Amino acid sequence: MSKLRPEITVEILNQRGGEYLPGYLGIEILKLAERTLTSRMPVKKLHIAPNEFLHAASVVALADTTCGYATVAHLPEGAQSFTTIELKSNHLGTVREGSIACIATAQHLGRTTQVWDAVVSDESNGRTIALFRCTQMILWP
Repeated sequence: MSKLRPEITVEILNQRGGEYLPGYLGIEILKLAERTLTSRMPVKKLHIAPNEFLHAASVVALADTTCGYATVAHLPEGAQSFTTIELKSNHLGTVREGSIACIATAQHLGRTTQVWDAVVSDESNGRTIALFRCTQMILWP
């Protein structure tokens, strides 16, 4: 079973996104602990679809980034990296302003795969707006 890697910190994960999609979208990692990672994303116009609702891809980007960073923090010793091999999301609601939050929780931490569940919620009231699950394949040198 993979354990939390002590060299991976919230600060390192926040720097990692920098000029990549997570940084552009404003995703912020808040808390990292054994088998879990918490993040948030302020909702801006760039996250909204032309129908004036939160774009599903924005929600998926937050959930996938949160699960991906959690995977990095829980890679087995000697593993090189990972790649997402499956993801699924159920969208239950939306927001038009404020921020959305995400909590990723490990369901399986194996040597070849990891499975993570995430709940995306309206940060202002805790209402669930999406459920997300992804499977990560662990890459070895």
